[in-house]
Amino acid sequence: MLTAPTLEPQATPVEMHELAPYAEAPRLQDARAEARGLGLTWEDGARARLPWLWLRDHCACPECRHPQTRERLVLPRAAAEPAIGVQLSDGHLRLTWPDGHASDFHGGWLHQRRPAAAPADPLPVPRPWRDDYSLARVRHADFVVGNAGERAWLEALLRDGLVLLEEGPLADEEVSRLATRIGPLRATNFGARFDVRSKPNPNNAAYTAIGLALHTDLPNWQHPPDIQLLYCLENDAEGGESQFADGYRVAETLRSEDPEAFRVLAETPIDFRFQDETHDIAVRAPILSCDAQGRVVEVRFNNWIRDTLRLPEEAIDAWYRAYHRFWELLHEPRHQLELSLRPGDMIAFDNRRVLHGRGAFDPNSGRRHLQGTYLDRDPIESRLRVLARHAH
Repeated sequence: MLTAPTLEPQATPVEMHELAPYAEAPRLQDARAEARGLGLTWEDGARARLPWLWLRDHCACPECRHPQTRERLVLPRAAAEPAIGVQLSDGHLRLTWPDGHASDFHGGWLHQRRPAAAPADPLPVPRPWRDDYSLARVRHADFVVGNAGERAWLEALLRDGLVLLEEGPLADEEVSRLATRIGPLRATNFGARFDVRSKPNPNNAAYTAIGLALHTDLPNWQHPPDIQLLYCLENDAEGGESQFADGYRVAETLRSEDPEAFRVLAETPIDFRFQDETHDIAVRAPILSCDAQGRVVEVRFNNWIRDTLRLPEEAIDAWYRAYHRFWELLHEPRHQLELSLRPGDMIAFDNRRVLHGRGAFDPNSGRRHLQGTYLDRDPIESRLRVLARHAH
């Protein structure tokens, strides 16, 4: 037998054990018990119907959620009987279940999580570069003092795939100190932190003075590094300008101008491989990867470490044609951004979206020394969510 809501006082405070704020949301005004769930109305006129099983599963009491970790302790049931008691008090809800268990819900928490509510996620939507794209710049002092500068830096990185930090100290390992504010360094076969400068007996073209055509790093890994940071300590050699192109924009240009070439690069896995005395890291994947909606979500492009092209004979010519067309588009001036890094600058970019390169430089004309590291995307997104929560 379903019961009408009562206005009895609740026995315990309503605490949902959440870190994200919800207290300012509208209070619950009415709750109507129905066979399949609870019909709810809030002060702002919003309405929702929540199934009994959902309500039982989201009970936040210490028996159902660990009070310190907020982790769920109870396996969801296959079905839930309707509550036998529905109480409203000061805009909040208490449900009493047939087994005697009681669940308290903050009315603002329910409003925030009703089915029609958009998730409160501060992460920006990636935005392909447009003709009027301008590189976002953040001062080092603003990044390390307070949260506003760091938040602006993170937002630009996730939105544009590229951001510049300026006026930093000329200090060894500063790139590591900045990176660890956000999360652990992502180690690869080149180490957790690496030096980019010309050196004898290099095992990678980056450690020479030659020009580097646009590329993404380590496409031979199953999960290439998400984010790369490059911190300039010295740069008084002639040449060596840094070059960037937005892979999302170029891929969409290719789709528009040559859809068959786009299809070939998105549907044809090829081999990438890095080998030296102690490593042999290889993977087979397409140049372009799309999600279920057809949007490009990853670019793997590095002409140096393409391995033998293992394709059926009838597919080889079409692949080379598509690859060459993508190369041409990448290197068109309309798609490139070029800048000279100054000592104290740190450029950060999405390595699975933005391609990077550099012009050749003369090592006899001066010194050029960059320190770099990688980060995974998860700590980047986590850090932005935490900063947004604090700002609220």
